[in-house]
Amino acid sequence: MCTRRSLGGAAPIARPLASAMVGVPGSGEAWHHQTVDDPTEDRESPYELFQRGDDLLRKRHFAAAAIVLERASRAEPGKASILEALGRAYYNSGQHEASRVTFEELLELDPSAHYAHFALGQSLKQLGRSKQARTHLRLAVALSPNSTLYAGALARLGPPEED
Repeated sequence: MCTRRSLGGAAPIARPLASAMVGVPGSGEAWHHQTVDDPTEDRESPYELFQRGDDLLRKRHFAAAAIVLERASRAEPGKASILEALGRAYYNSGQHEASRVTFEELLELDPSAHYAHFALGQSLKQLGRSKQARTHLRLAVALSPNSTLYAGALARLGPPEED
């Protein structure tokens, strides 16, 4: 691990340091090496972003979680665990259209994901699309028949509308 001198003496740095040539051209000042932080080392890995986003979800900071999880999803596209957490963050922050799109993407990866069907159904319900919501809630119940959460959501939707 590299260290950098600060006013208080040597301080450990959690990331490697890069070297840069500094000086003022034409001033007669000698060029010398100075250590500077390497900005590429500041980036969080997709896993670290996922962990931070999940922690924000647990703390009920849904909009902040969505921002962090969007970064994780861009860094690791098509990762089911990230998409599920991102969909939950969107849903719980009132971004129901974004939640719908995210859970549809998750179902493209795993059509038998019962939670994704449930969450997509709930998102569609919030968007006023009851008929489509019922389809996904029924699929969630069929895929996980012992879930009282899924059965309750389907029951609260009420009877199907007559055409």
